[in-house]
Amino acid sequence: MTFRNVFAAELLKLRKSPIWLLALISPALTTLVCLVESGGDGTDPWVGAMSSAALVHGLLFLPLLSGVFAAFVCRFEHVGGGWKQLLALPVSRGAVYLSKYAVVMGVLLLTQLLLLAGVLLAGAIRGWPTPIPWDVLAQSLIGGWAACLPIAALQLGASALWQSFAAPLALNVIFTLPAILIANSETYGPWYPWAQPALATIPWAADSFGAFEAPYEKLMLVVAGSFVLFFAAGFAYFQRKTA
Repeated sequence: MTFRNVFAAELLKLRKSPIWLLALISPALTTLVCLVESGGDGTDPWVGAMSSAALVHGLLFLPLLSGVFAAFVCRFEHVGGGWKQLLALPVSRGAVYLSKYAVVMGVLLLTQLLLLAGVLLAGAIRGWPTPIPWDVLAQSLIGGWAACLPIAALQLGASALWQSFAAPLALNVIFTLPAILIANSETYGPWYPWAQPALATIPWAADSFGAFEAPYEKLMLVVAGSFVLFFAAGFAYFQRKTA
């Protein structure tokens, strides 16, 4: 079986899963926050909306959803000896692991697209000025999605390791909550994976992003390094997985 076949099979298993409903929750709540963003303090309302999205969506929901989605894609295999049945099929373990990771990142991308739709809806309702700053919106949304790469890799490895559906989620919650404080640290914020989605979502310009005086390039380099480390560790474990 090719990667394409395995990926299609993963999507089929999630067809009736509540994972699609969960993808709607954060964009819907963030849209409500954006609707009360008036921009009356002189701030561009589009930039203000994305700053609000960073605090609501990037700081809390994106890290949590990364763990929830990773747990969902491994849920079926933890029931009734599913891993043994799956790994006994004529398909490479690498294709299985990559397809599960691709599904997690794909649903996160869908969440970001729904967030974009919500921000545009809020702007249309409130009559925010045009032209729309697409560069700001794209930078924030793509950056927030890319910053989820390490967390998703770590959570997928944890979800494949632990049979309990709740255990990897509890781990994710434990590390997400401190991000609210750590994200304010110029020194430690860019290095903390659970704070990175919020920092990458905040609109930035020149050598800084938002209120944090840290280079955006440094943040993305840390994200890339964390992703390689976490993904390689999870992939190596999955190659030796027996059940």
